[in-house]
Amino acid sequence: MVNVLFSLVDVNERFNRLVFDPLYIRNLDLTMKSSFYRISSIDNQMLDSICEKILPLIHHQVTKLACESQSIERILTVDYPQLYSLSLTNFKEKTFVQYFTGNTTLRRLLNNQITDLIVEIKDERTAELSDENKSSAFPLILSLCKRLRDLTFCEQLSNQGLPISIFKLPSTSCMSSTLTKLKIDVNTFDDCLYLLDGRFEYLSTLIVDIVKISISRSKIDNTKKLIKLKHFSLTSIHHTIFYDKQVVPLLHRMSNLEELTLSLSVLRSESTFIDGNHLYDEILVHMPRLNKFTFSIITQIVNENIRIDFPSNDDIQLSFTKREYNQVDSYADFNSTTNIARCGIFNKVRHLIMTDTSAFEHKLFKLVSQDFPCLEHLYVSNLHPQKNKQHLSTLIVFPQLLALYLNGAHVNYAEQFLFESNTRLPRLVKLGINYEELVIVTNNFTTDAARLNCANLQNVHTDRLFVRPENFHQYFPLL
Repeated sequence: MVNVLFSLVDVNERFNRLVFDPLYIRNLDLTMKSSFYRISSIDNQMLDSICEKILPLIHHQVTKLACESQSIERILTVDYPQLYSLSLTNFKEKTFVQYFTGNTTLRRLLNNQITDLIVEIKDERTAELSDENKSSAFPLILSLCKRLRDLTFCEQLSNQGLPISIFKLPSTSCMSSTLTKLKIDVNTFDDCLYLLDGRFEYLSTLIVDIVKISISRSKIDNTKKLIKLKHFSLTSIHHTIFYDKQVVPLLHRMSNLEELTLSLSVLRSESTFIDGNHLYDEILVHMPRLNKFTFSIITQIVNENIRIDFPSNDDIQLSFTKREYNQVDSYADFNSTTNIARCGIFNKVRHLIMTDTSAFEHKLFKLVSQDFPCLEHLYVSNLHPQKNKQHLSTLIVFPQLLALYLNGAHVNYAEQFLFESNTRLPRLVKLGINYEELVIVTNNFTTDAARLNCANLQNVHTDRLFVRPENFHQYFPLL
């Protein structure tokens, strides 16, 4: 949209009518997006032209506005009397709170006009940062936005990062009597419980991404009914052993739910798979008003002390079809020794989690790249080293992959994906990896073997904070 405004305005009267059409300019997106989903700052010449020649002519018609951290101050020099929706991107954690408290124009907008707000933080996980910035930003937004109904607070290209700890904050600092929809990334299951403890009395939609579902340490009553909640979405990429003790009781509280989304990886012991029977008996029967249920649930079974006869894959499918849930597919691996068998092209799959008790070899990733041509997010969890690393003639390409998570994987898999002699990742912008393995695979950020696949990274999420060495920025030029 920025390029259109800059290039077509004042070309002739016809173009002016097209550009200034109220249906076009009332939703004003002033962010620059590259081919690698990177949001960059607007060129100064463009920004000058937009702020001096265009915004004074259209500002009174703008109802939705999107801008990034470097240009927001210039863009907010004009008044937007009809503005109710604001999207703010590319803010660094350590400057976010400072800007929100220091800019009086933004404070006035948030206080008097904004009902819909999107805040996307550009995560920088280094030793220079602390959780204080994360923790103070969320309550600051709630205190400033007196009319807020819809809030999204997360990290750009989120799936792992920007966890905030709600339960560590005073309940009086995180309250809203107007908020009805919240989308947020949090750290623990306790944070989710605190969001539902009544501090948002009119909340009807909650979309929450939890880094890890672990045992609750809070004193929140996880039995009180949530009668106002209509839509609930819960995502967590890490394995949890607390599905039955934490997640199921929470879902039992949502008797008026109309739409439910679950994306979970569950580790169960002395039990069996989560199938249609379990979902109906433990969840759906408690939600009589539910009309839409979307789920992706991985169940990994560890039975050491008892012997259980597992249902076959056909039995699992039958558990859904007998209840007329026909749009469900399943795959059961009972041996976990040969990885996955090739079973077709999955051209609609965007997210894939790979885990096993035996090593993943190069030829398997080759099959994955072919069978999942539109894959954008890949999670590899496998601590077993590869046995065969001699595969010079079979280069793998993941043409659409944006995010790669190797936090729970052996260093061999970092070499497998990041060495350009093994794999090409032309669109990779986010990497999750343990810091020690990142140092090993890049040879202290000096080797050329992984430089090409790291060139477009906008976010590197590690298991601990660290001070960036001098050559870090040369290896990751966009960070």
